[in-house]
Amino acid sequence: MIRKILPATDPRLRIKSKPVTKIDKKVLQLIQDLQDTLAVQKDPEGIGLAAPQIGKNVRVFVTNYKKFKRVVINPEIISKSPKLQDSKTQSKKEIMEGCLSLPHYYGPLKRSQKVKVKYETLSTDHRTPVTKIEEFSDFDAQIILHEIDHLEGILFIDHLLKEKKPLYRVKGDIWEEVEI
Repeated sequence: MIRKILPATDPRLRIKSKPVTKIDKKVLQLIQDLQDTLAVQKDPEGIGLAAPQIGKNVRVFVTNYKKFKRVVINPEIISKSPKLQDSKTQSKKEIMEGCLSLPHYYGPLKRSQKVKVKYETLSTDHRTPVTKIEEFSDFDAQIILHEIDHLEGILFIDHLLKEKKPLYRVKGDIWEEVEI
């Protein structure tokens, strides 16, 4: 079922999510709702969606970007590399990041280039959980870190504020800097 995505101002997005203790029909339905809701996000296009964004404060998110599709339950970061580096200049590399809870707003963020995560996902029969340890890199790592932030009650604009970076609103082809 397609659910409403909470706006960034909703206080439920600031709550640290609880672990999933059992993958039951409710959790399977939540995963389906996340996938259905993410699939219809076209303006802007969505690439990841966490359970808190649809009002459920449990540690679940889904991703769907090109060939990068995941169902992630109870993620734990095992390790992460230093922030992104541009190998030619050795300066910190920034990627414009956005969020479906704050559509059409983007900011330049530096995230780790690699992250190793332990998580549960669904088996191919969608009935039993499977534990995985996987290393993600580059843009995939940015997606994973963004969604894990949601489970911790953190929004990408928090990083922009901490790093004293601008926030931009996009209307058509026009990028306008706005106050945070």
